[in-house]
Amino acid sequence: MVEQKIRFDDGAAYEQMMGIWSRLAGEIFLDWLAPPPGLRWIDAGCGNGAFTQLLVERCAPAEVQGIDPSEGQLAFARSRSTSRVTEFRQGDVMALPFPADRFDAAAMALVIIFIPDPARGISEMVRVVRPGGTVATYMWDMLGGGFPVDPVLAELRAMGFVPSRPPRMEASRMEALHGLWTEAGLEAVETREITVQRTFADCDDFWRTQLMFPSVAPLVAAMAPGDVETLKGRVRAALPAGAGGSITYGARAHAIKGRRPK
Repeated sequence: MVEQKIRFDDGAAYEQMMGIWSRLAGEIFLDWLAPPPGLRWIDAGCGNGAFTQLLVERCAPAEVQGIDPSEGQLAFARSRSTSRVTEFRQGDVMALPFPADRFDAAAMALVIIFIPDPARGISEMVRVVRPGGTVATYMWDMLGGGFPVDPVLAELRAMGFVPSRPPRMEASRMEALHGLWTEAGLEAVETREITVQRTFADCDDFWRTQLMFPSVAPLVAAMAPGDVETLKGRVRAALPAGAGGSITYGARAHAIKGRRPK
């Protein structure tokens, strides 16, 4: 596969493509973190605010700062948030625009493989969290078949097409995450696997969401109509069909948390 820098600039499209998946995994992730109320959070790589909204709904934070490089995503995040404790600003995860010890907790949802230098991003999260604070992330198991778009990507590869890939896929491995957290000097490091399921009304509903993903859309757009129909047929045959033609299938993420030493 071809590595490329992948950006998500359409917040509404991202919500249909990945925001719903993010929320499903994010609920389990936050239950696992079990943070007390009243914390100051940074959501590093907040995207369209799907995870930020979860933080507000489930964790009663005193403050959440969402940072993302895409103004399109941030515009969607601002439009969906009605909470006075949230603020969104453009920025780079590898150079967070905050002083040291600013937050009680730093979270990164489905972002780490898109950071050119994951270790530098984690170092920045550690820097802006106070001693004793939490640094955590979750990411789809990109190399182990846990990615929600894998049903389409697998059939594309089987047909001889070469999907692009994020720059740091290996960072999604549990072993790699554990290494990043320990090398950043974090203590009490724990990991867990998160599995979720999502139901689509039918294959067409599933197909529409897949065409929004940057690794899929350009390839399908360039394919001959006959090849597109072949791809859809292969994907349909590979997916589990439920009552009334609905499709329910699962995804798997790796999660990790650690504490900055006091």
